[in-house]
Amino acid sequence: MKLRNASAVFALMGASALVLSGCAAAPEAEPTETAATATESAAPAVDYLACAVSDEGSWNDKSFNESVYDGLLMSEAQLGVQINDAESNTPQDFGPNLQAMVDANCDLTFAVGFGLIADVNIAAAANPDMNFVTIDGYSEGNANLKPVTYAMEQSSYLAGYLAASYSKTGIIGTYGGMNIPAVTIFMDGYYYGAMAYGAENGVEITVLGWDPMTQTGSFTENFTPNSPESKAFAATQLSGGADVLFAVGGDQFGAQSEAIKENNGVGVIIGVDKNVALTSPEYAEYVLTSVEKRMTDAVYDIVSELSAGAAFSGEAYVGTLANGGTALSPFYDFDSEISDVVKARLVEIEAGINSGEINPLN
Repeated sequence: MKLRNASAVFALMGASALVLSGCAAAPEAEPTETAATATESAAPAVDYLACAVSDEGSWNDKSFNESVYDGLLMSEAQLGVQINDAESNTPQDFGPNLQAMVDANCDLTFAVGFGLIADVNIAAAANPDMNFVTIDGYSEGNANLKPVTYAMEQSSYLAGYLAASYSKTGIIGTYGGMNIPAVTIFMDGYYYGAMAYGAENGVEITVLGWDPMTQTGSFTENFTPNSPESKAFAATQLSGGADVLFAVGGDQFGAQSEAIKENNGVGVIIGVDKNVALTSPEYAEYVLTSVEKRMTDAVYDIVSELSAGAAFSGEAYVGTLANGGTALSPFYDFDSEISDVVKARLVEIEAGINSGEINPLN
């Protein structure tokens, strides 16, 4: 059942800076450790087995699943723990894969994604002496199940404000993999951030693909990387005048890039989950920024604490702008195209969200 994605994890080595109490800042510098130096400095073995079950798709999805798996790999390399995993190809795999982790006597099992909520709650209830973590899920009263969630409306609000400020047409687009809260929370924040820019600057901004009032919009109904449906939505929104695209459905960066190329190169992408300009550099020329969901850090920090002997807690962890659980990526080659006024305003908005002065959901 094991899979290795060493290049991805060693690119992220040293990134963990979250404290699970929710008060630490994000790392300020990009990690520079290589696979070779990481191997040389590998921690001694620890008698602790950390496991994970993926949502649909592979651990190499360049997005949600891979971020969690990178956290496992980082834990293995830096903490010396053992790891085990199971990939899910369909929802029918969720229950059996969780049972496989139970049978492997895992000390901790991560269930990745909204789709595993029911199955991981069943597994936790049936195995009260084993510990579980649900990523983007919730506990149905199981003390041995820790929810890890993210206030993705916060960083997405910043992304929407940035997108509206960057747009030359006043039209930006978004679409999702499925109409579920873990996806639409990004789209809500993006919409309201864009509207805030329009209101502050007296310009009309249109967001294609999502209406937060009715909770209706454009969805591919899958998380298949670079799906035909994704390219079709991207092409439709570009033809409708959008020049910034925000697809909340995992790795859709190739599909969006192809649509932009076919649109005479007009348009940019806002990535999701990872720092896409770094993790998928082949698309960097199209990536304005990314809305990071730093699951790698959370996985690593949880394993680090528990493998060192800390008591398990079912208390939820919520990643926010304030604790570094989510953030916008740097602008890289687009930095010179973002005005100092907008950059300063983004800093002010982030402070306002952290203080509660700004609600990113209205």
